[in-house]
Amino acid sequence: MRKIIINGGKPLSGEVAVSGAKNSVVALIPAIILADDLVTLDGVPAISDVDSLIEIMELMGAKIKYQEETLVIDPRGIQSVPMPYGKINSLRASYYFYGSLLGRFGQATAGLPGGCDLGPRPIDLHLKAFEAMGATVSYEGENMHLSVDKGSLHGAHIYMDTVSVGATINTMLAATKAKGKTIIENAAREPEIIDIATLLNNMGAHIRGAGTDIITIEGVEVLHGTRHQVIPDRIEAGTYIALAAAVGQGIRITNVLYEHLDSFIAKLEEMGVRMTVEEDAIFVEKQDKLKAVTIKTSPYPGFATDLQQPLTPLLLKTQGRGAIIDTIYEKRSNHVPELARMGADISVVGGKIVFDGPSHLTGAQVKATDLRAGAALVTAGLMAQGRTEITNIEFILRGYANIIEKLQKLGADISLIED
Repeated sequence: MRKIIINGGKPLSGEVAVSGAKNSVVALIPAIILADDLVTLDGVPAISDVDSLIEIMELMGAKIKYQEETLVIDPRGIQSVPMPYGKINSLRASYYFYGSLLGRFGQATAGLPGGCDLGPRPIDLHLKAFEAMGATVSYEGENMHLSVDKGSLHGAHIYMDTVSVGATINTMLAATKAKGKTIIENAAREPEIIDIATLLNNMGAHIRGAGTDIITIEGVEVLHGTRHQVIPDRIEAGTYIALAAAVGQGIRITNVLYEHLDSFIAKLEEMGVRMTVEEDAIFVEKQDKLKAVTIKTSPYPGFATDLQQPLTPLLLKTQGRGAIIDTIYEKRSNHVPELARMGADISVVGGKIVFDGPSHLTGAQVKATDLRAGAALVTAGLMAQGRTEITNIEFILRGYANIIEKLQKLGADISLIED
C-alpha cells in the first residue's frame, strides 16, 4: 500500500506550474482513434489515467511514444477489439472510446465505465445520442456492445436532457465521421469541450459552436494527423490557488488561464483572498482574516463541482458559518468525515455541507475517497499541526501530475511511501 505522509504547519512559498488538463486529455487520447495519421499532443500530464489510456490504446494496436509531456500516437493499426474490463472499470473517461470506435469502425465493445464514486452518473445521454445517429445497444454479461447495422452513423438533431460534459464530447466524437449534419442542443460549454473540438478541427473535422449551448458537426470521411497543445488544467490551478491561500507565504501559480476560473476567482475575492492576476499566472499573497461564504456548484461557467472539495480546507480558515451546495454530484461530500477527523467543524446537513470557522486542524490518519477529496486532504494535511497519513492515494495520482515534487519545491514536508 502506498501512502502520502505530511508533516504540516509549515509555510510554503515559491512557484508552481500547472500541468495540462486531465479532463481534456482523457478525451483527446481516445479522439485520436478517429485520425488517419500520427497525432502529437504536447502538455500531457504525468498521471495514472493517462497511463491507463495508453495501455488500452496499445492493446487496440496503436503505436505510442510518451516522453516529457509529449505524446505521439500512430492510430493506423488500431482495431476495434473488446476493451479490457479491469482498465475500463477503473477509469470513468473510458466511455470516450465508445464515440471514437463507433465513428471509425461502426462498433464498440467494452465494460461499463468506473471512476470515482460520486453518486449516480448514468451514461443514458450518451446512448440516447448514439441511438439517434443509428447505433444499437446490447448487453452481454459485464460488456456493452454498440453497433451500426447498416453503413455508418448518420447525422441527427440531439437535445441533451441535462447539461453533460461527457455526453457532449462523446456525441461530437461519434458525429465527426458520421454522414450528414449533427446538431447538439443544450450542450455543455466547458473549456475542455473547446479543446477537443480544436483538436478535431485541426485534424480536418467541421465543428462549430463549441463553447456555446448549440454545437453543429458536419461529418467528414477523412481526418489527418496534427499537433495539439493541451490546455492548462483549471482544476489543478484552482487547487493550488486555494492551497496557496491556505498555507502560502507568497506563491505564484503559472500556466493559468484566468478566463477559465472566473467564478472560482470571484468567490475567493468575496472571501477576501488577496492575489494578483497576471497574463498567464496568479500570485497569491499571505492571507489574514477571511470571510465565510456559501458555495453553490453549477455547470460551466458556474462554480465547478470539481473545485468545491479542493476549496473546502481554505473555507475552514474563514470566520463564521458557511455552506457548500453541490447541485451536480450528490455524493461529493465524502471528504467531510475525513476533515472532521482532523478537527474540522464540518458536517453534512440536509444534503449540503455546513462548516463553522476557523477550525484548527490536527494531523490524523485519513483516506482519499475520490480524486478531488484526496486533493482536499493534501491541503488539509499541509495546514494541520503534526503528521497526516493519507491512504488510498491512487485517486490523487489519477489527476495531479507530480504533486509530491511540486509541493516539495514549495517547501512542504511531504513524501510518498510504500507501506
